[in-house]
Amino acid sequence: MNVTTPHASSAIRTFAQQLSSTRRGARLARLLAAAELRAWQVSPSVVERAEQIVAELSANAALHGRVQGRDFRLTLRLDPAAGLLRIEVTDARGDRPPSAGTDFTTPPDAESGRGLILVTALADRWGTEPYPPGGKTVWVECAW
Repeated sequence: MNVTTPHASSAIRTFAQQLSSTRRGARLARLLAAAELRAWQVSPSVVERAEQIVAELSANAALHGRVQGRDFRLTLRLDPAAGLLRIEVTDARGDRPPSAGTDFTTPPDAESGRGLILVTALADRWGTEPYPPGGKTVWVECAW
């Protein structure tokens, strides 16, 4: 008797989308990322982590990385063989690299300033890369 055992595809999956550098674009990035990861049948716990990371990075791109008339880009890359999800958000402001996310000098009553601390807590690794001619990419990797 021949039995075929189902197994997950080991092909790398990629999703990329340009979005407006607005609050609406940041919200759409979060929704699109969650929908795509669910379609890829990523575990709910990883989808939740990724959704929060995308929300923070996209909000930063729309607020701090915005250049009039320029969009930001969301890229998701899932490598099942490596068990790794990579999230990239590219904006047009290469002159404003994010801090390490461990700056705890934000006043406790401030309404912002904790996003990268949250990203640091949720991600396995993160960093930045220049995106020529004048932008930057903030990337995050999450094991799953």
